[in-house]
Amino acid sequence: MREPTRKVLHRTNRAKDALKYEHAPFMVRFVENGSVRAAPAATSATNALEYADSATGRVSLSLYPTPDEQDIHDLTEAWELHPVLVDDLMHARQRPKLERYGNVLLLVVRSARYLDDLEEVELSEFHILLRPGSIAVLCQDHRWIDGTPGLELETSVADEFVARDRTLLADNKLLSMGAEAVLYRLLDEIVDGYVPVLQGLGIDKEQIERQVFSGDAAVTERIYRLSQEIIDMQHATASLLEVVRSLSDGFNKYDVPNELQTYLQDVTDHLTRAHVQTVEYRDALSQILNVNSTLVAQRQNEDMKKISGWAAILFAPTLIAAIYGMNFDVMPELHWALGYPAAVILMIGFAAILYIVFRRRGWF
Repeated sequence: MREPTRKVLHRTNRAKDALKYEHAPFMVRFVENGSVRAAPAATSATNALEYADSATGRVSLSLYPTPDEQDIHDLTEAWELHPVLVDDLMHARQRPKLERYGNVLLLVVRSARYLDDLEEVELSEFHILLRPGSIAVLCQDHRWIDGTPGLELETSVADEFVARDRTLLADNKLLSMGAEAVLYRLLDEIVDGYVPVLQGLGIDKEQIERQVFSGDAAVTERIYRLSQEIIDMQHATASLLEVVRSLSDGFNKYDVPNELQTYLQDVTDHLTRAHVQTVEYRDALSQILNVNSTLVAQRQNEDMKKISGWAAILFAPTLIAAIYGMNFDVMPELHWALGYPAAVILMIGFAAILYIVFRRRGWF
């Protein structure tokens, strides 16, 4: 059973408020010719940038699980970021986009995770900064792609990051192509995360179809709620598709290795399929809603037939009773000894005839 939206929002806002007062230090990983190692504990944003610029074949990855103003300030000074870009970093809830500021590329993307018990799509916003040899990832919603809270990210995946984390640092050959390879791995993981979300939405859609034809009166609200989640998912896939296509155009312009461009095209293909499937789900739910409205109208029509039939059946006895309930001295059969049983038989007779007629017409 789905929680009331107000309770869910209250719980989510409370969790976000709690995260505001806790901070996880940013993590830095050094990559040299595809080989990954953890940076020293005291590495700053400036140190990470200096490492990447010190020799060819080096890449620095900075991951900010719970970015705050100080983190963004340090990153701004080290990377000499444009004030407009800094403003975007300071204020989350940006639409997915790709913008270039000098030699720095900003990507705003959203991952998705399906909460089956709530029947909700949880979107997580990431701001990604890319420059030659360096990449920084800011988890604006304080959680990773798989939903791991930012405060737990260091302890839960630190070893995996060092040992070629499956999300970003899994392929030596790919990492040797530079910071763009890390960006590709991140986008690939985000797009792969859309698959279980669409599977969950598909299962709920099938359940709704069965509810509609079973006559469940509560299904209408569930259709509207699931439609909203699918719309959110559609916006996420459509926006990311625009970003990836723009990124692909930029890769061609800035002479990114052809092999990496091929990998990015594969991501584009997967994302296109996810977007098409999301659109199909939205159209299907629209049709389901129309079918449900038709079935509801039919059930209401059947109910109205029954009500009208019983009203007609009761009308004849009521009419006879009303006539003979008038206070007039001169009325036919008013003092007739068989008047009462005759009136009762007439009432029953009329009611029985009408019942048989309506029954044959399928009203009852």
